[in-house]
Amino acid sequence: MSRNKFPPKPKYDPDTGPVYLYGLHTVRAALDNPARIKKVLLATPNALNRLQETGANLGKVKVVETNPKELDRLLGGEAVHQGAALEVDPVTRFGLEDLHEPKLVVVLDQLTDPHNVGAILRTACAFGAQAVITTARHSPRETGVMAKAASGALDLVPMIEVRNLGDAIEKLKERGMLVLGFDSEAEAPLRPRTDSRPMAVVLGAEGKGLRLRTRELCDEMVRLDMPGPIKSLNVSNAAAIALFAATAGRQA
Repeated sequence: MSRNKFPPKPKYDPDTGPVYLYGLHTVRAALDNPARIKKVLLATPNALNRLQETGANLGKVKVVETNPKELDRLLGGEAVHQGAALEVDPVTRFGLEDLHEPKLVVVLDQLTDPHNVGAILRTACAFGAQAVITTARHSPRETGVMAKAASGALDLVPMIEVRNLGDAIEKLKERGMLVLGFDSEAEAPLRPRTDSRPMAVVLGAEGKGLRLRTRELCDEMVRLDMPGPIKSLNVSNAAAIALFAATAGRQA
């Protein structure tokens, strides 16, 4: 079914207005997160039935019946909402002190695209990362776009915002973590790690890459070897390859 060539614009500004999470998988994960403050669930009868059939924890959430056109008007025609949108408070952000004996974390150096951050959250969750660390500035606000790209991981993997990324990396090193930075121009290729040392995988924004101070603090700088004519990838794709290659040979 083709999308409307002139989709409606959202009624609210996702960068400043309420936080709406949409899509059945994303909404279900938020409903099941006891730490998440849920305000109103807007759902079509069919979507509500599907949520209930999968055992979603509706609890005391206010449910308002709606229809796809109204959701399109609210969220914008490009939002793949599947008939459900949940108004929430932003997820609680954690601090480094909340991490207890982490084995794997992902560190993002000023990534601002919510699609990429959401996709990396999903990948981090799939590989068992205990947290994703971002900078308080130059990182995206929680939006439905990010949550949809994360496919529920926003409510499963803690996000930690830090004011000074350099200080945060130094604290991770003090806790015995190997800090592995990725850059397409690094001299050393990434090799599978076979040891069990805890690891922090550090990724930079597309185009800019890692900042100089971040590079200096990494224990190792590595690149992904790509034999084809294209030598760079979208950062979320690079994150998936990096996490697989960095963890494939390790002991559980």
